[in-house]
Amino acid sequence: MSRLAGKHFVITGASSGLGKELAHEVAKCGGHVSLLARSSEKIKELSEKISSTYGVKSAYYELDVSDEKAVRSVFSTIYSEWQTIDCLINNAGFGLFERAIDANFAETKEMFEVNVLGVISCTQAVLPRMLKENSGQIVNIGSQAGKIATPKSSAYCATKYALIGYSNSLRLELNKTNVAVTVINPGPMKTDFLTIADPSGNYVKNAGKYMLSARDVAKKTVIAIEKRKRELNLPLWMNIASKVYALFPSLFERLARRSFELK
Repeated sequence: MSRLAGKHFVITGASSGLGKELAHEVAKCGGHVSLLARSSEKIKELSEKISSTYGVKSAYYELDVSDEKAVRSVFSTIYSEWQTIDCLINNAGFGLFERAIDANFAETKEMFEVNVLGVISCTQAVLPRMLKENSGQIVNIGSQAGKIATPKSSAYCATKYALIGYSNSLRLELNKTNVAVTVINPGPMKTDFLTIADPSGNYVKNAGKYMLSARDVAKKTVIAIEKRKRELNLPLWMNIASKVYALFPSLFERLARRSFELK
């Protein structure tokens, strides 16, 4: 039996893409799920499907993670109804592919509010209880964009660099506790994320053969959660590339210039 069986998972951004697949994979392992997203209609349908398919408890809560007051209210409700949260998966996020000079500041601000501040807000909502119980796990969905910066995504890359930095610092602060911090850094995936990030469809056209399946990423993420791994980087070749980039940034940028222009 999976170590996740009977545990309670809270998943943000659960209405589609990776969040939706994570909900299914957790439920397959016997985990109970609370689904959070801005679209209550989508997560209501998903919640009902998960309960009937896997025989686990499932609930849904409408939430915009960039709204701090709403985060506090929703998590308070979750705790009153479930008593505990064993694992928080901070999956909510979005990106926009555009050059820095053309970026709309309001949209950039919103990106940080969701991708970074939303993660911090949700984490702060569960951390006191996890520390009190000396048990739990926080899983942050980062990106290879937080390892290798690319053109036409300066703000999005900045949010993911910030997320990884926050996660690494938090892990060090919790190293004498039984609360784990796991970061998942996938490369580009075939999800609705790209519908918003790149309405032109050029990136999918140019990089489609390199894209990951959200279901495969979800399966590997669940394994990483079970093993309480520090970090998971996908795919393997991109993980190797990020290590080379960290060691030889100038050389890497020269050699990979053509690949950087896929957007």
